[in-house]
Amino acid sequence: MERVGLFGGSFDPIHNGHLFVANAIAERFELEKIIFLPSAQPPHKETSQLTPSTHRARMVQLAVADTPLFDYSDFDMSRTGPTYTIDTVNHFRKELGESVRLFWIIGADWLAEIHTWKHIDQLADACQIVTAARSKSQELDWSQLRLVLTEEQLIQLESGIVETPLIDASSTNIRQRLRKGLSVQSDLPKPVCDYIEANEIYRPA
Repeated sequence: MERVGLFGGSFDPIHNGHLFVANAIAERFELEKIIFLPSAQPPHKETSQLTPSTHRARMVQLAVADTPLFDYSDFDMSRTGPTYTIDTVNHFRKELGESVRLFWIIGADWLAEIHTWKHIDQLADACQIVTAARSKSQELDWSQLRLVLTEEQLIQLESGIVETPLIDASSTNIRQRLRKGLSVQSDLPKPVCDYIEANEIYRPA
């Protein structure tokens, strides 16, 4: 059975940490492909605070272009309204077929809020949710999830928590550094860094 990872996010901008985590998860779960899906309108973020979707999409394309394991899809970018994970997973289930096992990749910070996601019970059955954590031993509050998921779903969710490389990079910090005129070359793939400079994104205030 083919194994495909789906990695959604605002990617504002995509950075080396995203790529290192994706590689680690691909190795851990023996994934043949990871599809990066920049979101046009993430439900939990203010769209007005995001860099225009055309820039974020192009940066993702540039970041994954030279890695055979990685792919890009504009599915979430081309939709109107909030980008709900269950809708994205259902789309790729129809597109790729029942013979493909799907993995949805999230960061540990999202696990604390995942009980609020649309149809989380259906999502837990539709794919394997993989959580990239700095440490598997970190304390997690499961009380809210127990209200919306079965014990079997909780076990599967916990089995998807994996330790990934500790990368000292975040999109928020990168934007802040760029606006201060500081270098971020060590945090970004070179094509992304060049694109940001050429298009004067995240310019100093």
